[in-house]
Formats: sequence, structure tokens, C-alpha cells
Amino acid sequence: MLAKQSNRPAARRRAVTGALGLALLGAGLPAVTATANDAEPGAARFYDQKITWSACEGMDVPKDLQCGKVTVPLDYDRPGSGTLDLALARYPATTDDPRGSVLLNFGGPGGSGVSELSAGGKEFMHLTNDYDVVTFDPRGVGRSSPVTCGPATVDIIEATNGDETLTEPEDVLRRLRDAAAECAEHSGPVLRHIGTVDAARDLDVMRRALGDDRLNYLGFSYGTRLGAVYAAQFPDKVGRMVLDGVDTLTEPLTEQGLAGARGQQTALENFLDWCVEDIACPFGQDARDARRQVEQVIASLDEDPVPTGFGEPFSGQDMVGAVGQALYSEELWPSLQRALAQLMEDGDTRGLEGFVSGGVTFPVRAPEPAEDRERAGGGLTDQEDVPMDNLPAALMAINCADDPDRPSAAQVAGSLGRLRERYEEASPVFGRYRLTQVLMCYGRPKGTDYIRDDVKDLDTARMLLVGTRGDPATPYRWTEETAERLGAPAVVLDNKGEGHTGYASSECVHRKVDDFLLYGSLPADGSSCGSETPRSEDD
Repeated sequence: MLAKQSNRPAARRRAVTGALGLALLGAGLPAVTATANDAEPGAARFYDQKITWSACEGMDVPKDLQCGKVTVPLDYDRPGSGTLDLALARYPATTDDPRGSVLLNFGGPGGSGVSELSAGGKEFMHLTNDYDVVTFDPRGVGRSSPVTCGPATVDIIEATNGDETLTEPEDVLRRLRDAAAECAEHSGPVLRHIGTVDAARDLDVMRRALGDDRLNYLGFSYGTRLGAVYAAQFPDKVGRMVLDGVDTLTEPLTEQGLAGARGQQTALENFLDWCVEDIACPFGQDARDARRQVEQVIASLDEDPVPTGFGEPFSGQDMVGAVGQALYSEELWPSLQRALAQLMEDGDTRGLEGFVSGGVTFPVRAPEPAEDRERAGGGLTDQEDVPMDNLPAALMAINCADDPDRPSAAQVAGSLGRLRERYEEASPVFGRYRLTQVLMCYGRPKGTDYIRDDVKDLDTARMLLVGTRGDPATPYRWTEETAERLGAPAVVLDNKGEGHTGYASSECVHRKVDDFLLYGSLPADGSSCGSETPRSEDD
């Protein structure tokens, strides 16, 4: 899958890669096919721990947010070979007799749950009537032994966003191999044990450490993949599970990238149709001409980037990433319009930088090798030491670890031209950006085939799947396809609205999800929420 992120505006503004509706970069890992029941007996000791909650040190967070950690095996097949500490955060239940915990994953892959809950916790406060609301930084993400890459990744992005994919394919392949090797050098041992299969096993350790007999779970975007894999591995431990913005479990990364490019192109055109109705639209009042102008601005910035407030160059692809982030919710359209006006009228990139983390899409400095940094161990990383490229680096690692397809060098070189044509036909704005992300899996070890082959025909408690008709990142058909694949437990809620995921944008979806998590009340399969009930940031 590609990068899929939460629908919350605060989350999108902090995201590092703009391709978060489906962003597949890569730093693949060895195949992992064993399920949790195959782990060595030594893993049992991790199920005996309890979480100690305390104030979140070294972080600017709400005073009622508490932090903790849980220790998991680095390698579940060899649980004695090392450990990792995973960062957790929670808002405690407001009742004296809580039902237990509901665990949140905000998507990505590569998004920090601790940061997300800190920024947007008010959306989940109703759940504290019955639950501790808990989230976490998955292995390799945020404060949980974060992975990072280096300048070779920037180099290949620049190469594949130019014309070299067509004229010098062998050079591009070499650069891809260099980028993969550099990610391994800088990330340390966690890179070999990252991916959704291991993350799902971590979820079960968390469930037990939280004191819950079953996992109550709310996953957004990529978090739906994680939830589905958990349900396949631990079917008798599934409690009340909600999957919002449902990911594909079967489509290869190439097809996911095309779906993402089409979805974001449609979202851009919808934004421009809205923009030209306003006299303040920087592209005038003709939608067709506005689309042409957007493409011209991107091409101009790729040829001659402008400096950011930090002195770093801001290219057309940086603009693509920022615009892609803003298109995940109609609530952000006014802010996007103002940011584009700032850029076109004054050359001011600050508005667009606000949609991405640190104002850049990829790292601006080379990280130190993992062996030179204390964080290479299994302990929690200080918040200020999280590498700025952690989200795209984790995105690459997890997506490629989850995908078993690895074309040969000859296949890659022979198909680059055709792929580029398909991607640019799908989206003249986002196509090349998406293609770059697809290519980044080359040179990484083959990923697991467990998700594609075994996450199906579940025998679990019933779960709620939410699909949004206008979702630019996870198309509605994926909700239907995944529901059919998972089988009888899957109940589909059809959100006839716009934006990525439904919980934050639709009052109807928000209510039905809360009713299920709090009271066990499931809507009828195939029931719907209308598009007339968008939620504002103040709700």
C-alpha cells in the first residue's frame, strides 16, 4: 500500500510525504510468514509485563496525556536475540470502572500515534466515557527505534522525477540499490524486523500489557491493514474493531500507486472547481485554465526551485507533496487556496510548508550511521532526536516489507517508460511522484506473502468497515473488496462523502463508530451516511 494517513487536519499538516493517500516507498525486509502461534516459547515472558503510566517527559503535550512503554522482541522467531521499547500514550477513562482500552492507529504507515493523539485527542474524548484511549508509535516509527535513510534517497527522488528514468535506467537502478543500502546502514537492526506482521504481534503484547482479554481497536487508512492482519493472526482475541478508510490487502504496489494518483487528481480537480468560484482564487475563474496553471507552476519550480524560510530549495515535487496533503479534507481547501496565492504572488512557500513536516519532503542532511547513535538500541528515542525523514523512511520500510513482488533489473528497466506513461495518464500532477515511490522498493529484499495469501476468510467477532465514496487515498472499492475477502465478520458502512476516512469528517460516521465501540451497536451491513453532515474542526 502507499502512504495512508489519518484524516485529521493536524495530522496531515505534520505529515512528511504528500503522497499519503497511498504512498509506497520502500526499504524492504525479509519475508515473514510465521504467525504468532509459531513463535518460540521464549516470547511468553513479554506477556507478563504491565505498563507504568506517567507524565510525558520532554514533550509538549496536553497535561492529561500520559506516556508509557511496552517491551517487545526484536525478532519474534528468536525472542531472546534482542528487544525493542515501543512508545505509548493514553487519555485515561473518566469513569471509575472502565471497560478497558481502545487502541488507535492513525495510519501512514509511519505515522507517530503519540504525536497524533497529542494533537487531536479531543476527537476521541467521548470514548473515554468507557475506555482508556491508547495509541503507540509502531516499531521503527517516532520514538520507537525510528528508521532513517540518507542522501542517496534524495538523489534517486531527483533522478526519477527528471528524465533519467527513460534515458539512463541502469543508472537509476544503481541509485536505487545505493539508497536501499544507505537506509540499512542508518537504521540499524530494527529495519530487518519491521512490517505489519511484526507490528500485529506487537499489538497483542500491548493488549495483554493493558490488561485486556480482547483487542478493541480503531484503525485509520494503513491502520486498517494492521487491524486485518491482527484479526487473521489472533482471531479469538478480536474485540470491537473498526477499520476506517479501508486498505487493499491484495493489489500490488504498482496498482496501488495508480489508484492513488487517480484519486488525488480527482481531488485536485474538485478543489480547483471550488477555487475558481471565488474571486480570490490565484488561478482565475476558469477551471480548465487553472489546471494548466498548476502544472506550469510545478514544472517551473522543478526547473528553478525557490528558497524556503530555512534556506532549503522548494521544488515542484515539494509542492506536489504539500498539495497532496491538503487535498485529504475539504476543510483544508481555504488554507490551501491562501497558501497557493502566497506562492504565486510573493514566492512565499511558508503556507505550503505548513502542510508537511519541517517544510521538506525528504531529509535535508545526512543522518549518522545507526551504530554511532545511542538510539540504535532498543530504548525509546527522545522526541527531539527523531529523524526528520522518519515518516518516509518508515513508509518505505513497511510498504516494501508487506509486498512480495520484486521485479528483476531487466523488468524494471524495460517497463519504466510504459509505467511512466500510465502514471502520467492517471495524473499529470501526481503521477510522477507516485511512480517514484513505486520504484523505491527495488533493491530491497522480498516482502512477506502472508498478507496477500492468508488474511482472508476470518472467523472473528464482527467488525465495522467504513468506506468513503470520495476518498482520494483508499478508494471505496477497496472497502467492498476487503469486506468480501475478510468474510462474514465484516460489516460495511457506506460514507457518501469526501475526504480520506470518515470519522473526523462525518458526524454520522463518528456517531456510528462510537456507538459500536461503546455499546456494541453495529449498523446494518450496507447502511450509509449521507454527504450532508460534514464535521468542522470545532466539533
